[in-house]
Amino acid sequence: MARLTDIKGIGEKRAELFAKLGVTNTEELLRYFPRGYEDRTKIISLADAPIGENICIRARAFSAVKETRIRRNMTIYSMIVTDDAGALNIIWYNNRFVKGAFRGGEEYIFYGAIHLNRGKRELVNPIYEAVGKEKFTGRIVPVYPLCEGLTQAAVRSAVEAVISESDRLREYIPSEIRARYGLCELNFALKNIHFPENSNNYEIARRRFVFEELFTLRLALMLKKGTNNVRERTPYKDTDYGEFIKSLPFKLTGSQERVIEEIAGDMSTACAMSRLVQGDVGSGKTAVAAAAIYMTVKNGYQAVMMAPTEILANQHFESFTKMFTPFGMRVVLLTSSAKGKKAVLSAIESGEADIIIGTHAVLQKNVNFARLALAVTDEQHRFGVAQRGMLIDKGENVNVLVMTATPIPRTLALILYGDLNVSALNELPPGRKTVKTYSVGEDMRKRIYAFLEKNIRSGMQGYVVCPLVSETEKSDLENAVNLSEKLKKIFPDFTVGLVHGKMKAADKNEVMSDFVSGKTDILVSTTVIEVGVNVPNSNIMIIENAERFGLSQLHQLRGRVGRGAEQAYCILLAHGNNEITKMRMQTMCASNDGFYIAEQDLKLRGPGDFFGTRQHGLPELKIANLFEDSDLLIMAQNAAEELIKSDSLLERAENAAIKERALGIISQNTVMN
Repeated sequence: MARLTDIKGIGEKRAELFAKLGVTNTEELLRYFPRGYEDRTKIISLADAPIGENICIRARAFSAVKETRIRRNMTIYSMIVTDDAGALNIIWYNNRFVKGAFRGGEEYIFYGAIHLNRGKRELVNPIYEAVGKEKFTGRIVPVYPLCEGLTQAAVRSAVEAVISESDRLREYIPSEIRARYGLCELNFALKNIHFPENSNNYEIARRRFVFEELFTLRLALMLKKGTNNVRERTPYKDTDYGEFIKSLPFKLTGSQERVIEEIAGDMSTACAMSRLVQGDVGSGKTAVAAAAIYMTVKNGYQAVMMAPTEILANQHFESFTKMFTPFGMRVVLLTSSAKGKKAVLSAIESGEADIIIGTHAVLQKNVNFARLALAVTDEQHRFGVAQRGMLIDKGENVNVLVMTATPIPRTLALILYGDLNVSALNELPPGRKTVKTYSVGEDMRKRIYAFLEKNIRSGMQGYVVCPLVSETEKSDLENAVNLSEKLKKIFPDFTVGLVHGKMKAADKNEVMSDFVSGKTDILVSTTVIEVGVNVPNSNIMIIENAERFGLSQLHQLRGRVGRGAEQAYCILLAHGNNEITKMRMQTMCASNDGFYIAEQDLKLRGPGDFFGTRQHGLPELKIANLFEDSDLLIMAQNAAEELIKSDSLLERAENAAIKERALGIISQNTVMN
């Protein structure tokens, strides 16, 4: 690994431009992969050259370059070239360097697009090289992401210079794995990912780098997971939860029973549990968490459950108090606004409190547990990995149960929660009605409001969701503040509430409590209601500017209705008729399956924007596409498992190089923070 300034042609100023791209040394330059390619290998005769497409032609300079000044700051340079099939006029704008670049009668390769000018064909601003001296014509050429001041030619020259000097780079994927999965060696891959000799070589090189990226990241996560697994704790002696299940007023689904058995199995071992339970809205995650809590308290320990909002924490507190009081288990609530905090803290520290329900307040330094053995985080994507770690540190080798109602595609879950075992609740309770979803335009607004009024007058409640809080953010989108005032005038007989993220916590809680209790008929909101409250009486949701939300977010919002016995409706008010918008709205209307919707969301938006996964500290993938490369992800997963199984700490000499790269990911705080 050398400095960029060691490359000929790169001084300090140009190195600063590369730094803006995240490239500060030669290794980073080699891994600055192209965003696309231009195929300059096919030479087309002038007679066959199409209009408007980038092409390569081989022609002789027939005339000298002519200079024509059109106006100030505008000069055209033109030249006629010929081949055996005809002639063509070539022009450049404001490029004085071409004036002495050509010699009459000599052949050159030109790459560019032909345009029609008053019925005559012209090749405009082409790239050119003399035949026999080709460097970036007559081949497949990489196209890189750039910043202002940096040209494609500069990046290509720098990359090519490093590759020519780096033909003996150390291979770090073990030879046995490369042979088993048919991967090319590193130096071949580097040359052909940047300057592929042909499309087949490019595919071979890309396959290697996609596998390598996912394989190395998976190893890093597994090494971290291995560290977690050595957290030994006393196994639970009694994991019989039958009595608790019998006490529930409903029958568990098959997937709930399976996941509870998996949790019981984890708790009966000497290794601390690290498990993610993901399930669609209404799939029964709370009951699963309650069973884990029951087993924990039955074994003489404390359990804590952290929720992202006070409203949700209060709901859990009320339902868990009813569940566990008959078993002599004490449940307490700890939030920033909860009353009797001093007594609650004392009960937690003395061990009198068995089950603690709270918000971020449970992370405070003055919260001391007597014998914490289980930490449950609800709606995990609202918490960072660091916060989960802070909760775990409140006890000794604490069992961890992570829950999310955001179904995550398996490919993304392997990366996002690679340090956890994953369980999926893929069944809904029998008899639950699916939410009927419709996508409509602005011309349907009056009918939508009439439908909303009909439902409210029949005793139901409704949500109206906006993408913005106020008009100061972006005037072309509907905002919650303005819309709430409009709806008060449109529906004078109804009570209209307003809640958004910029309100004080106490005010938000008051508004939400009024809606939960039925005092409010229509709640205008931003996505602050995406996670949380259970209002069975709410059966209709209108989402303004639905095209501005991700599919998974729309699905989460939709999950706020349809929680009671009445038929529920979600109406997507979407603007714009582009194909992607149509596909997204059609997906929402066609399916209530959160896992399917999550797959489509990942396909359309990519992992970086999937409910803001970047907050988890994951490295940005440079070449792999988790949707398109799911087959390679599975291969990389299998390869990593096989390697760790045969050499758990990667101590063998042949695994030293790949271990170094995996540890490098961990040391950069990418999967650890």
